[in-house]
Amino acid sequence: MDAVVIGAGPAGLAAAAELQKAGLSVIVLDRADQVGSSWAGHYDRLHLHTSRAMSSLPGRPMPRRYGRWVARDDFRAYLAEYADAEKLDVRLGVTANSLNRTGDRWTVDSSLGALIADVVVVATGYNHTAKIPDWPGLAGFSGRVIHSAEYRNPADLAARDVLVVGPGNSGAEIAADLAGAGVRVAVAVRTAPNLVRRQVLGVPTQSLTVSTAPLPTKIADRVARGMQILTVGDLSRYGLQKPPRGIFSQQADDDVTPTIDVGFIDALKAGTITVVAAVESFSGDAVRLADGTTVSPELVLVATGFQRGLEKLVGDLGVIAPGGRPLINADEQLPGLEGLFFLGYSNPITGNIRQVAIDAKKIARKVAAASPAAQRRTPV
Repeated sequence: MDAVVIGAGPAGLAAAAELQKAGLSVIVLDRADQVGSSWAGHYDRLHLHTSRAMSSLPGRPMPRRYGRWVARDDFRAYLAEYADAEKLDVRLGVTANSLNRTGDRWTVDSSLGALIADVVVVATGYNHTAKIPDWPGLAGFSGRVIHSAEYRNPADLAARDVLVVGPGNSGAEIAADLAGAGVRVAVAVRTAPNLVRRQVLGVPTQSLTVSTAPLPTKIADRVARGMQILTVGDLSRYGLQKPPRGIFSQQADDDVTPTIDVGFIDALKAGTITVVAAVESFSGDAVRLADGTTVSPELVLVATGFQRGLEKLVGDLGVIAPGGRPLINADEQLPGLEGLFFLGYSNPITGNIRQVAIDAKKIARKVAAASPAAQRRTPV
């Protein structure tokens, strides 16, 4: 075969479709039993925080019937329909174990056996492996602790008093979901998030961000801050101080995107969500916070993000940065590792799925220009 794509999520499907259009024979591997498997594991309430119009994969817009904010199950259906419509060769239940350079080609050691290809695209997902900090005393905590990846809905959680750790997108939305169901919710915050409304005067915030992103960072920060003041206001009386940095600076420096509001602000103002200091340690049934106070929630829901989980697959190739991201993304290449691409490992403020669609096209163009297989097969 000409190309192997590892991962059958949005990035993997987009890459496979674009490479196929460039004339390559492509197979997609995924250890799960369905395409877009990570989306099946997300909480029930989830809708895309980016608009439908800016969240489609290349060549196939999402149906208008999904509405502006696409629900989790509708997005899953779209991914399955996309794979079928593009006639992608997706091999489910197949694990890719490692990659090795063999001459000028790549060998993928997989549960199907050794697969040799000119091109490999790694697209296993930005949010691959749940990350829980190693807090002192956590192992001996007598309460329940789960990661946000395990959360589905308030009924399944069956808890009346929950401490949510982390005010990012998952933490804020889950907190709002729980508060709406009558659960007592506190959110532990170390650094105040940059909260933004999902839309302003009917215009998706993503559209505003795309138009602001080309500006110099400091100017973009000022524009975004002005919008926050007008639409979010001062939340210090509710325990959230002004974020230490602007939206664009925070994303550039810390890889942290703004928290899109889907009910969190209203719950905060209504008093159904309270803000507490950051978690420092655990002891017995108590959680000690950074301000010296303690709380004893029935359950701690950790929304502290994910790791990329690439070490086993490509850890010996020297392509992983200290934070766990690949050193390259999209059509970038490393000397001696030509033909190896990573897709979906950027975290742009303008939307991950939108960027995946753009970057998949870049990869296909790079491959078409350099790959003998593409040059042989692409019609003149």
